[in-house]
Amino acid sequence: MCGIVGYTGTEKAEGVIADSLTLLEYRGYDSAGLALAGSKSRSIDIYKCAGRVSDLRSLLDRNMKLEDREATCGVGHTRWATHGGVTDTNAHPHRVGTVTLVHNGIIENFRELTEEFRLKGKLKSETDTEVVAGVLDSFYAESEDPKKAIVQTLKVIKGTFALVIMFANYPDVIFAVRNVSPIVATQSEQGSMLASDLTALTRFTDRYFVIPEYTIAELHRSALYLWTMDGKPVDPEWCTMDWEKNSSDKGGYPFYMEKEINEQPDSIRKTIESRLKNGLPDFSVDEIDDSIFEDTDNITVAACGTAMHTGLVFQNLARKMLKTEVKVCLASEYMYESPVVGDKTLLIAVSQSGETIDTLQAVKYAKERGARTLGIINVRGSSIARECEGVLFTNAGPEIAVASTKAYTTQLSLLYLVIAKIAMVKGLWDDKKVREFTESLVKTPESVSNVLEEKNDIHIIARNILEARDLFMIGRGLDYAALQEGSLKLKEVSYIHSEAYASGELKHGPIALITQETPVVALATQESLLKKELSNVREVRSRGASVVLFVKEAMSEGLEQEFNIVRLPDLPDEFMVFPAACALQLLAYYVSSDKGFDVDKPRNLAKVVTVE
Repeated sequence: MCGIVGYTGTEKAEGVIADSLTLLEYRGYDSAGLALAGSKSRSIDIYKCAGRVSDLRSLLDRNMKLEDREATCGVGHTRWATHGGVTDTNAHPHRVGTVTLVHNGIIENFRELTEEFRLKGKLKSETDTEVVAGVLDSFYAESEDPKKAIVQTLKVIKGTFALVIMFANYPDVIFAVRNVSPIVATQSEQGSMLASDLTALTRFTDRYFVIPEYTIAELHRSALYLWTMDGKPVDPEWCTMDWEKNSSDKGGYPFYMEKEINEQPDSIRKTIESRLKNGLPDFSVDEIDDSIFEDTDNITVAACGTAMHTGLVFQNLARKMLKTEVKVCLASEYMYESPVVGDKTLLIAVSQSGETIDTLQAVKYAKERGARTLGIINVRGSSIARECEGVLFTNAGPEIAVASTKAYTTQLSLLYLVIAKIAMVKGLWDDKKVREFTESLVKTPESVSNVLEEKNDIHIIARNILEARDLFMIGRGLDYAALQEGSLKLKEVSYIHSEAYASGELKHGPIALITQETPVVALATQESLLKKELSNVREVRSRGASVVLFVKEAMSEGLEQEFNIVRLPDLPDEFMVFPAACALQLLAYYVSSDKGFDVDKPRNLAKVVTVE
């Protein structure tokens, strides 16, 4: 979950690494640090502190040695604490003897290694990372061969890891190796660079590759090598980013979250258009054969957080439209529920990063039992993308705010196309019905744009709930599925305790929590359910709750006299989740920003979860 960067090249490493860590800070912001190889000596100097990258920059301004300002090789890290508290000492990089390294992941046998290699007196921190540095230094002292020492270390450590390493005797060289936790790398005119996330590489190039598991990467300023564990050279599998080089900038917005909310119409449009031919879904650009849909009679969506909520929308629609059994599983619980999996199962894994470890493990579990696997991912070459039989890549571009927005709507776009594709492949719909469905889907970017044009109205509404400690969201059917994501967004960035409930469940317990201090957000976009939903809204209002009603415009007549309403642009009921999602994202954003919080970096959260 931590952010890692390594650079060796022709530019000053301090600036490259600090700027990259700023881009990677969404992966962890408990502490930050970097190590630089002195340009005139074989020393490696470490600068680190608890706090944000901005605190690290201040530390560098005060304490950096003059020779380190000229250094052209170094590694950096932003931490999301797993082992040890948030302190200067526990911040990465860590050094033992001649070895300096940064680490993402968890080493499970660090206590045993501490005893076996007699490290107790050498260790200064509480981290498992420093234990790895100690083990590696022990092996390196015997051979003075970096690759041999790395191989020996990998034979004794257990767990998940991305290790980026510098040896004092090799001041211009960076070594890296991984298991599960991702590392991407590139080589350009400016030098060689690696990182835990693509966003750090966009400054120099649009080409990259994923370092394969248990493969040693060796980065020099003008060359880059890959080696197997037995010393054989490996050729990188190069990928090309479909992101513009400046797409990682804020673009004038105060926060990435606002920028990414506003990018949704274009992201949805790009995701849909490349998969339609004559109005029919076509996955040939993704090299996905129709057989993956023909030979299945049940579907499981495995995902976490926001991605899991896209599965709930898909489940609601697929059961109704395809008459197919669909189950949505929290990926972290999937293996422990003893799921019934066979060769007629299609497992759809949804993940923005493609590195979510729980989702990756679910894919592996299902594959071992014969299931077909389809990934919906935003990053080419990612671990889940490589593991799945077929992959549909969203065209969302980099998403840097921790709270996901455009990833959610682009993932939904692809799941809607999957519904149309299954209906077509299995002969459930004729071409006319498929085209009617996709025509409505093509209109969703415009509907999101219409919500964005009215965002000031949502901002005004948001001011009414700034002081709330608890908030409930209620809706029925597809609205309930959409509200589960809306509730998560509010929790993540505003720290208001928010829960989404199916409106019909209120009388079965939750209504006991309704008071005058408890605002309620209701969503009503399904015509057949409007009367029942309004009845539930009146129930909570009669018990003193202040209510905000997000309602489809065609169904809103007369409601402004009774409720505080926000009108959503008209689409067929099945597609209203798109404008509703945007409106709820804006609500959460404005509550958070008006409360003065760092919207992009909510406390205790990291963007990519690569540890179990």
